[in-house]
Amino acid sequence: MTTDAWDPAQYERFRDERAQPFFDLLGLVEPVPGGRAIDLGCGTGKLTRVQHDRVKAVETIGIDSSEEMLRESGQLAGGGLRFERGDIANWDPGRTFDLVFSNAALQWVPDHPELFPRLARLLAPGGQLAVQMPANHDHASHVLAHALAREEPFAAALVGYVREVPVESPEWYASVLHGLGFGQQHVRLQVYGHVLGQTADVVEWTKGTLLTDYQRRLPAHLFERFVDEYRRRVVAELGDQSPYFYPFKRLLIWGRTPG
Repeated sequence: MTTDAWDPAQYERFRDERAQPFFDLLGLVEPVPGGRAIDLGCGTGKLTRVQHDRVKAVETIGIDSSEEMLRESGQLAGGGLRFERGDIANWDPGRTFDLVFSNAALQWVPDHPELFPRLARLLAPGGQLAVQMPANHDHASHVLAHALAREEPFAAALVGYVREVPVESPEWYASVLHGLGFGQQHVRLQVYGHVLGQTADVVEWTKGTLLTDYQRRLPAHLFERFVDEYRRRVVAELGDQSPYFYPFKRLLIWGRTPG
């Protein structure tokens, strides 16, 4: 198993498409002049830099578990922005923040019934929680990948592993925020329509995110076979279209604790 299958170049092949949900989420956040913020799952840090400047925080810490992603972040640090390598699942800063922000990362963290109360505890009074997560796990692009992982020769190499998606329904998150005492909240499911060059480009999209979970667990030659078979099934299921319209669902979640 490789320790880091993230490839910034592959991820950013669809940079503009992946950036729009970030800006939509950032649009829900109120500035925190002089405040402190964290970005959980900051990736290369390019969007974290935008977040830091837009919300006018005096300090922002970008956290990511991928050394490859963070390799590009050093040149963006400064002016109160810094980056650390860390695992969201167990990262504990030992203090609170005025903004806890996470764009397209918490879908990798298990046990959301435990996670969201922990995130709430990171907030200072009047603090904001802002989260964006893909919720496209019922689309064929995802279903086919997980089905293939259950078949041989991949199942044996994966030792039975199949990715489980921890993302809950919009109403679940709204109820959780209410129960945690968020006096204000905004939770919505939004469909982003991406026009790709052809159906097979769906595979290029998922290679930058979803498929990394299998890539890190499979030998290189077997992962290549996995991708080839996955591509064949995706095109067969969705049709060989050029261009291909890829509807992609995402959750946008914002809440504020009482001041």
